[in-house]
Amino acid sequence: MDTTSYKTISANKNTVNKEWLLVDAENEVLGRLASKVAKILRGKHKPDFTPHVDCGDNVIIINSDKINLTGKKFFQKEYVRHTGYPGGQRFKSVENMMSKKPTFVVEKAIKGMLPKNKLGNKLFNNLHVYADNNHPHEAQKPKKININSIK
Repeated sequence: MDTTSYKTISANKNTVNKEWLLVDAENEVLGRLASKVAKILRGKHKPDFTPHVDCGDNVIIINSDKINLTGKKFFQKEYVRHTGYPGGQRFKSVENMMSKKPTFVVEKAIKGMLPKNKLGNKLFNNLHVYADNNHPHEAQKPKKININSIK
């Protein structure tokens, strides 16, 4: 067998083909939406996926204020932060966060599913989340996709 004909193709930033995709988050379950969008941002759905390269697509998520959470998570799930001072632990429920900043819940879920390094930070910059139907990315001509069609 001639092994020289089977070369592994590794993508780089010059050869990668990035698209703009539009995802409607209305009536979608948060965790399932986040895992599929993280896979698209990472580029794992493409045949030329390379783990150390940003080969994913740019994703625009609209209607993030209309997502669903299963069970009683909307009232019981809490986001924890710490001020840095003794006794400075603060808690906020999803219900409270959705009323103040509805994009935070979706962004936090997706960011948690990306790599925790410089590449993950770069991939997160390819995500654009909006609470309503309007977004300023019409010039990029985003392609609307059904998130449930992605495996």
